[in-house]
Amino acid sequence: MTIENVGGIDGRNETPNIRVVFMGTPDFSQAILKGVLDTGYTVVASYTRPDKPVGRKHEVTASPVKQVSIEHGIPVEQPVRFDDETVEKLRSYLPDIILVAAYGRILPEAVLEISRFGCVNVHASLLPRWRGASPVQSALLSGDTETGVTIMLMDAGMDTGAILSQEAFPISETDTRDSLLSRMAQDGVRLLQNIIPRLVEGNIEPKPQDDTMATLCTRIGREDGRISWSDSAQSIYGRYRGLHPWPGIFTFWKRPEGPLRLKLARISIQKTDYHTSCQIGTVLKVEEKIAVQTGNGLIFIEEIQPEGKGVMPIADYLNGRPDFLGTELD
Repeated sequence: MTIENVGGIDGRNETPNIRVVFMGTPDFSQAILKGVLDTGYTVVASYTRPDKPVGRKHEVTASPVKQVSIEHGIPVEQPVRFDDETVEKLRSYLPDIILVAAYGRILPEAVLEISRFGCVNVHASLLPRWRGASPVQSALLSGDTETGVTIMLMDAGMDTGAILSQEAFPISETDTRDSLLSRMAQDGVRLLQNIIPRLVEGNIEPKPQDDTMATLCTRIGREDGRISWSDSAQSIYGRYRGLHPWPGIFTFWKRPEGPLRLKLARISIQKTDYHTSCQIGTVLKVEEKIAVQTGNGLIFIEEIQPEGKGVMPIADYLNGRPDFLGTELD
């Protein structure tokens, strides 16, 4: 593990008496918010994305940040856009600092200028690498061996603001998006405990990013989970790690009655080739496991989800569809 706190640490961990407006949406944001509350900061309002339908039943659900905010009696705002009225409402909370973690919305300059200590963002990468909306997925899909969390002052650009603190750690072969985000949230809270007091005291010098080293990522869509079986098992497993649990990885079973979309809910890997003459994409049995031949190595299917049905162990699926063995996936 490597730690860089721009400007150094003076050993203190005091909680300034300041008014915090928090902005965030998913589980990662919720973990940061809980950590901020546990530290003792006064969160005067939470901003999060509007409620939306989730799951197979499309039930309208509040974001994780909204849920924990309601539990703590924090006023919740869910603006669709930051128009003049919304900006004035934010200003009325008199924030000393605006703390942002995976909010999912670009903030206009009018918002960035409201709080006297600025807008502080917790970003899930080692900036300037992986600026944008999907830094953890991008790191896994690209085969990065290291990632981390960055605390930065926001400006008008996309994750281009000056860095206040960073912490790096290695990516293991078993890490997934969720395991990395969990680690980043813990580290992010700990870094904030050191950074916010020093920011309030004026005892920190932000470090500009090196734009020549910047890499960009884009939002992940449902179709990004489509597998190409001609890729190596290592590459496919990296896609699974980066896209699990959403959108997940999927393939199509080429049946005589028509293709069936199959989500591979849980897989494992064998990096070396199995000694077989099977075509790429063929489903085969290797000892007690069900495997798929890739361009190099095997992917073992542990759990599967046929379109329109729930997740099930591969053994249960084979009980109902024994003809799955020996067929080809596309």
